[in-house]
Amino acid sequence: MLKKLLATLALGLCLGGTAAADTNIKFTLGWKTQGSDAPFLLALQKGYFKAEGLNVTIDQGEGSAATVTRIMSGAYDAGFGDINAIIQNAATRPGDVPVMVYQLWNKPPFAIVSKKATNIATPADLVGKKLGGAQGTPTTRLVTVLGTLNKVDMTKVAIENMGPNLQEPMLIKGDIDGALVFNITSWFNLINNRQDPAKDYNWLLFGDFGLDLYSNGMMVSQKLIRENPAAVTGLVRAVNKAAVEIGGDPAAGLKAVLAYDNLAKEDLERARMIFSYEHLIVSPEVDRLGLGDVDDARLARSIGIVVEGYQLTATPKPEQVFTRQFLPPPADRKLAYKTN
Repeated sequence: MLKKLLATLALGLCLGGTAAADTNIKFTLGWKTQGSDAPFLLALQKGYFKAEGLNVTIDQGEGSAATVTRIMSGAYDAGFGDINAIIQNAATRPGDVPVMVYQLWNKPPFAIVSKKATNIATPADLVGKKLGGAQGTPTTRLVTVLGTLNKVDMTKVAIENMGPNLQEPMLIKGDIDGALVFNITSWFNLINNRQDPAKDYNWLLFGDFGLDLYSNGMMVSQKLIRENPAAVTGLVRAVNKAAVEIGGDPAAGLKAVLAYDNLAKEDLERARMIFSYEHLIVSPEVDRLGLGDVDDARLARSIGIVVEGYQLTATPKPEQVFTRQFLPPPADRKLAYKTN
């Protein structure tokens, strides 16, 4: 199956060109409309998909992991979601799982947020503390791996399961010492709760303590790769063009977000879009490889971490999880980021 898929990839690249006119693509976001969705929404608004012969319909999502299951169900052809959820599902359903074709978030958003007064700055500081996590999320599932890698006795760390909507309120009230979160979500939840996430809170980032995982990017179904590889090439080219453009002109990205959803809060989503670039996208690795690509050795390590954290019974091969076959040339993926 894998050899056949890769052969199809090679054939599609040889054919080149744009997709057949009016190719329909159903695309799911990772969640409700957010500023971090700007590359996809700008490609839609400015007609970059249309220029590739694609009619792309973008729907809001139900979570970055749900993007994978939505595509596996056949309801969607592509979407913005978590590569770690691909790894998880590739271990059990390798023939159905989507493939990451454009790795957008180079750094993971997994974090433990705590009040500065609690003095949680390193994994060692978790001993004797009470954490709140939403069951099944990567941050909650991988915190034990974080502790193990950093020689922390996790039997001395209390973890309470709770709904994502309760994490920041309980943290603010002092009912928990820290919350297991996505930084790009929790940062703005705290702002909405009239908190100062920079001044009053510590952010223990998993990526700084051994769990240097990849996170969200654009994935497509194996069916789309087999049947219309030119459409995948066009999809990636359009999103890359928009992502690079936003790096130099964030205002264009915000305009596209507001055009897609006029109920989005302008100031909040502008800040979230900037946050996604400065904290999740821009990195030395992206400077070296360009947007959308991964470091092969790092991806292999990431797969091993996820296999351990989720106690998977099989270890997916990197090519089952990610392919760079559809990426534009490195020069076209160079990000010149400018804060605006």
